[in-house]
Amino acid sequence: QVQLVESGGGLVQLGGSLRLSCTASGFTLDYYTVGWFRQAPGKEREGVSCISGSDGITDYADCGKGRFTISRDYAKNLVSLQMNSLKPEDTAVYYCAAGRGIMAPLLPYGYDYWGQGTQVTVSS
Repeated sequence: QVQLVESGGGLVQLGGSLRLSCTASGFTLDYYTVGWFRQAPGKEREGVSCISGSDGITDYADCGKGRFTISRDYAKNLVSLQMNSLKPEDTAVYYCAAGRGIMAPLLPYGYDYWGQGTQVTVSS
């Protein structure tokens, strides 16, 4: 069965850190672009970070620059998102997605697979 599963979410205080993981089963993530997105209540889903499948190039939305780091673990078939210096405005459900031939990987369109999401809550 092909699926993506996010893990690592939780409740953290202002300035804390979390490491989210996106684990694939039923297919190999190596050649897929993987994006991390988030959606807060009442808001649209927004891109946070992405990593390309072909050459590992990474990109970050303004909300994550300087604080978030995306990386691959080829052996474990997963992509991680290390989030530091968390703020209350980072509170959202975080989703990962995988796709090939994605033209605008920080936009939530064109991805083949989506995870079910993991809740991140940052308290002040």
